[in-house]
Amino acid sequence: MSERGPGHLFRVAGGGDAVPIAHGGDLDAARRMFPEASEPWIDLSTGINPVPYPCPPLEASLFRRLPAAADHAALRRAAARAYGAADPDCVVPAPGTQILIETLPRLVAPTGVAVVGPTYAEHAAAWGRAGHAVSTVPDLSEAGTARVVVVVNPNNPDGRTWPASALLTCAERLSARGGLLVVDEAFADLEAVESLCPRLRPGIVVLRSFGKAFGLAGLRLGFAVAGTEIAGAIAAALGPWAVSGAALVIGRTALDDAPWRAEAAVVRGRDAARLDRMIRRAGGTIVGGTVLFRTADFPDAPGLHRSLGEAGIHVRRFAEAPSRLRFGLPADRAQWCRLSRILR
Repeated sequence: MSERGPGHLFRVAGGGDAVPIAHGGDLDAARRMFPEASEPWIDLSTGINPVPYPCPPLEASLFRRLPAAADHAALRRAAARAYGAADPDCVVPAPGTQILIETLPRLVAPTGVAVVGPTYAEHAAAWGRAGHAVSTVPDLSEAGTARVVVVVNPNNPDGRTWPASALLTCAERLSARGGLLVVDEAFADLEAVESLCPRLRPGIVVLRSFGKAFGLAGLRLGFAVAGTEIAGAIAAALGPWAVSGAALVIGRTALDDAPWRAEAAVVRGRDAARLDRMIRRAGGTIVGGTVLFRTADFPDAPGLHRSLGEAGIHVRRFAEAPSRLRFGLPADRAQWCRLSRILR
């Protein structure tokens, strides 16, 4: 693989030992914690759209053959249209955004990395495993001399956002010294966020998640959007046939369905406002979030977490912020009613 990139920053790096990080979605752990809880469990611990995109019928041949180059190209074109990227060659499909978070640090020679946080913990962990000197900073302006800056926009779990102007200023500063700005837009699909996909500059990599907005996290599909040189390095690292034939077809169909995404943004926005009202009635103080999850502080968050768990409702808690809980959106009326009974 080429070692070229912004300032010859890119190279193939060795990995490190995996460090387990607690995530939402682990219902097995919730059941062990609350073995007498009501079934079926309601999993509100993730920020995944509870109303998934209706998958199109799939030809059986998709599962019997390797994905075709034409299908791959069609997905890249659909993603470029959906995200506003000018050139489909700037789009790299991957089997989920997580593999991109793991891959990028291994393409960069060890350097200083500033992660704007607190945020999704896998970013700092992945750069650290690849041998980089990682620090967490509260704002872009405090990145100091780091050659790589990572920011999640909108941020998880507090929903904080950054305007494109601030991100581009940071990118220009980094590019001048051969650095890299990584912007994780995993939750941007249903938000009024200024994406950098239509504003690509040298030394910018944008990560986009498919499964969250479309409610199809199990499909494992994500994208990196970057200049063609960096995009080529990422694609080479992922290797051929990185995305399944089924994901190529479903992803292309969903990304081209702009009306569905627009309606989902409106309806999930109403759901988020409803959830805010319920949280406030329960004594919570809204910290922020997106239309797919809400984060709040409670006077007795451990007690509320226990009450919810005993009722078979799994929400996200944070070891570093014991008073804080994050709620995803219920999927239907029955789930809303179960949650409301506990929060009352």
